[in-house]
Amino acid sequence: MKPRDRVFAALSLTEPDDLVPVWEIEFHLFNAFSREKLVISQDYIRLTEAGRERAMRRNAEIMVDVAKRIGLCALSNIGPYWEVAPGEPAPMWYPPEDSERFLPILRKAAGDDIFIMEWCQAMLLMPEADDYLEFAYKLFDTPKEVDQMARDKYKKGMEIARRARDAGADGLCAACDIADTKGMYFSPEQMDRFFLPYLRDWGREVAAMGMKSILHTDGNIMDALDNIADSGINGLQAIDPVAHMDIVEVKRRVGGKIALCGNIDLGLLQNGPIPAIEEEVKRICDGCKTGGGFVLGATNAVFTEIPAEHYLAMTAAGRQFGRYVR
Repeated sequence: MKPRDRVFAALSLTEPDDLVPVWEIEFHLFNAFSREKLVISQDYIRLTEAGRERAMRRNAEIMVDVAKRIGLCALSNIGPYWEVAPGEPAPMWYPPEDSERFLPILRKAAGDDIFIMEWCQAMLLMPEADDYLEFAYKLFDTPKEVDQMARDKYKKGMEIARRARDAGADGLCAACDIADTKGMYFSPEQMDRFFLPYLRDWGREVAAMGMKSILHTDGNIMDALDNIADSGINGLQAIDPVAHMDIVEVKRRVGGKIALCGNIDLGLLQNGPIPAIEEEVKRICDGCKTGGGFVLGATNAVFTEIPAEHYLAMTAAGRQFGRYVR
């Protein structure tokens, strides 16, 4: 079975013919697995326009080559966000216009072997630190203004969705944090007004475009889990162990309604030891793979400090314990 088809099967709540698929919402270890390095972030923006075109084509080839060699079944587009410090872009970053230009290049390089995921924020999310307090006041003082913000966010998100469809994306990932380690950011009433209606519409419209939909959110979302699972979207990514979310328990609760993507703890991937990584992969595969609806991966971006051998131990364990027996 092609890697791309494994992802489609899992997100369709069916078992792939052979293995649990592997996908990372962001993967920063491409350079650890390639002799030729990606030209991204600060190095990329220093290039001429012609240099950027060449870099995008070569970056796509490197990403697809690494994915095939280490077992990634899906690749996320290089995103247009975010700053890790003022004026300092994140490790995997393109300017917004170039992120959009890169998507069809990545699609072409991947052919029909690798599932291609695009970013698409169409719902409100927890605000950034610089406007956190102001937004919190708006929720209570001017809810009609928040209604308009939600409508505007959704409209822009659907514009992104249509362009992603035309560029050949297989799926869309909405990175919309709605909780922290203590629980939900929005109250139940606010979820019903400002978030869930748009999530349902997003899932329905994305499906009508022929793509799959995945919500990423950090934090403890147990209080909203059933509503998210019943929303009609295809997948939920992160299922944050730092916030005491156990993907096996989540599978027992909502399995058969929504596919689950994750949730190997990044701290475990960074620090090991390898036997502990293998044991956690076994536990999660044993608890989540039956019936399909499971994509193996880390809980969040696989950052550069994670040893390559630790990540390979995870994917090797996934091949061992994520195999479907016919």
